Amino acid sequence: MRRLFPVTDQTSADRSDRPWSLDELAEAYAYPELGPDGHWLRANMVSTLDGAAQHDGRSQPISGETDMQIFGTLRALADVIVVGAETVRQEGYRPARARDAFAERRRASGQGPAAAIAVITASMELDFSLPLFTSPLVPTLVLTGAAAPAERVAEAAKAGAEVVLAGDGAAVDPVRAVRELAARGLRRQLTEGGPRLLGQFVAADVLDELCLTISPMLTAGDAQRIAGGPSVTVPHRLAAAGVLEEAGFLFTSYRRI
Repeated sequence: MRRLFPVTDQTSADRSDRPWSLDELAEAYAYPELGPDGHWLRANMVSTLDGAAQHDGRSQPISGETDMQIFGTLRALADVIVVGAETVRQEGYRPARARDAFAERRRASGQGPAAAIAVITASMELDFSLPLFTSPLVPTLVLTGAAAPAERVAEAAKAGAEVVLAGDGAAVDPVRAVRELAARGLRRQLTEGGPRLLGQFVAADVLDELCLTISPMLTAGDAQRIAGGPSVTVPHRLAAAGVLEEAGFLFTSYRRI
């Protein structure tokens, strides 16, 4: 059974077993209306029932077919996909691709053919010969601090990446990162982690929405949670916005109150 509903109207939840169309998913996960200076940062993560965000260092083993469909939909709605350098290395990130199914929707929203990828890194230890840098449909951005190694910054620029300074030291300031991207017209923002990057966004209180897939799996072990790093003084309360259920997976959305 598939159920997709706003939590304020659960009586409208029942549907047939037909697959959700991409248009229906796009409507369900549409970004809110943004003012002239507005921006919206959402995260998309997956977690097992016992809290693991990865298995053997990767998220794919705890994912599923519908999760990947929603993953693609969220990417197709975003202006920019923000990701940590470690996730780029572990997951083998490639450039976002244009998808015909979303082409008209993106044109109507004033968006380019595909989302840009923005990599956050303090060390600049990235392989700039990868397709993410050499052959993206939209130039890849590299966000780093002012104290980043100059030779690595030059190498990134030579590879065709746009280097954005978003921190006074080596590290990136999450607040500045969000603002720098928005200043470039990249206002519909999506982060796919990893957990350390998401933890930084949570601690800085810049996360507006969490799209969390709850996978019906148990892994035990010592895998990371979806967010790691510094803790917050007072837990941030979010409001439930919607739920999709498929084959035991729960696809939830929570938004800033």
